[in-house]
Amino acid sequence: MDGQPVEEVSKEKDLGVVFTKELKVAENCNEAYSKANRMLELISRTIKYKNPATLLNLYKSLVRPHLDYCSVVRNPHYLKDIHLLERVQHRFTRLFPDLKSLPYKN
Repeated sequence: MDGQPVEEVSKEKDLGVVFTKELKVAENCNEAYSKANRMLELISRTIKYKNPATLLNLYKSLVRPHLDYCSVVRNPHYLKDIHLLERVQHRFTRLFPDLKSLPYKN
């Protein structure tokens, strides 16, 4: 471009989706996991009275959109990526006192 060499990039972010040269989805899954985890931490830190209906509404409106956004593009097929995203949902279920005693299986 005008005599200048074009710089090659290893990844590009467009509309919140990271595209790598290899088109791997691990980076997208990590980003979705960290955003959803931060929102879940905000909910668990600020809500003192853990009413299940309220927690469920907050989860559906604040956490779940980060997991669902561009899920068609992300569509993890490696077990490590699937387990990473499911960890957020497991962490949400631990907010309920009745469910804390149930074991989590990877």
